[in-house]
Parts: sequence; structure tokens; C-alpha cells
Amino acid sequence: MSSDLLRLTVLGCATPYATVDNPCSGYLVSSGGTRVWVDAGSGTLAQLQRHVRLEEVDAIWISHLHADHSADLLTAYYAALFADIQLAAPIPLYGPPGIADRLAHFLTNTSTRSPVESAFAVHELDDGHQACVGALTLTSRAVAHGIPAFAVRIEAEGRSLVYSGDTAPCANLTELAEGCDVLLCEAESAQAPAEGEQVHHTPEDTGDTASAARAGRLIVTHVGRFLTPQQAVVRASARFDGPVDYASPGATFSIG
Repeated sequence: MSSDLLRLTVLGCATPYATVDNPCSGYLVSSGGTRVWVDAGSGTLAQLQRHVRLEEVDAIWISHLHADHSADLLTAYYAALFADIQLAAPIPLYGPPGIADRLAHFLTNTSTRSPVESAFAVHELDDGHQACVGALTLTSRAVAHGIPAFAVRIEAEGRSLVYSGDTAPCANLTELAEGCDVLLCEAESAQAPAEGEQVHHTPEDTGDTASAARAGRLIVTHVGRFLTPQQAVVRASARFDGPVDYASPGATFSIG
């Protein structure tokens, strides 16, 4: 299998806390020699090391600052600066506005601010943000999660993967996913809320988003505790005619 293929490896997808065999949200996206760690939920740094050392990661991209998507940035900081990791330069870190100060607040235990920027070269996301990381192009869009949150479209050699992050159904996600080869979309909610703001997809929403975007393939992830993966796949399949898979921890998907 060619190393130039766009690949998605699932490090974990549990919500809102890790299980004994499934870390929280985290993925490794690669093409050629380029590797991006997408979301850093608790437990994902350990699984990342099955595939690549931290200093070999070309960038980290974070959808939002809930702990099940970002907590392992804290341990990655200690690994980068105070362990056996030898960084040639700080790791590019793409994340929501305020991410550097949020990390510093967690990490600082004296009057001196922890040197977050020594470990991470921070780039704050905004709606429509674009970045080139080696062979990969990353386009981020703001999505609807009640806090600053982003989805990302990752492209290489004409192939495309879109990751929803956490979000209610929204136009920005559908537009970002238009015609993508694979939509990796959360299915947290067992049912839509009777009242109040919706901040997650149900499995049916996930199928609807994939259909509206004319995605080639749907992978459901971040399945809530009151659903089984099989239930999420079946329910999403009722709204989407293409192939539907579950983001099983440890699985690798070739894209395009």
C-alpha cells in the first residue's frame, strides 16, 4: 500500500471519558511523510506512539477545548520539554482562540508562566483558516458547539477527509464537507433535545449531513454512552446511501 495515500488512524473516540480500551477523541492523519495529530483527548498520546513519536508529528490540530478533545496537550507539553523528546523546533499547534493561555493556566504553578510556546508554535483558528502542513492542506470552519469550535477539511493529492469535531448540524460543516471522499462525523446524541440548544449530531443528523454534502463515505465517531456503535451505524445508514463505518479504536482507513 502506497505511503502517499491519505490515511486516517483512529487513536480513540470515547466520550466524555476514556474506557479501558478506547481513549477519548484523537486521530492521526497522514500522507507521504506528513503526519498530523488531530484532537488530543485523554489517552491519545499513548496510542499515538504506536505509530509515530511526538517529535515526528508535523502539527497538532485541535477542534475545541473540551477535555475529551484536548487534555493530552498537557502531557505532550511535559514530554516535549522535560523528557526524552528532542524537538528541532516547537510543534505547530492549530487550535481555537485562547488555546495558549488555557494551557498556561493549567500548567503554571508559580508566578512564572509556563513556557507553552517553547513546546508549541501556536496558530489560532478562525472561520476559513487555511494551513499547509507538508503534503496536507487544512481548511477549518467554525461550527456550532456552544463554545469556539471548528471542523477541518484535510486534503492531499486530490483526496479529502472532513472531520466534524463536536457540533450540531450546521451549514458551515455541510459546506466544508461538500463532495469529500470521507466525512468523519460525531454521533454523540441518542436523540435530539426536546428543548434548548443542540450541540451534537444524532446518528440521523450524521447521515443527513453526509447526504447533504454528497460525501463519498461516512465514518461515525464520538458515539455517546447511550448508543452502541452498531446502533449509530444503522441509524446513520437510514439517512445516507453510501458506505457507513464506525471509527473503531486502532483502525486505519485509506481515503480516496
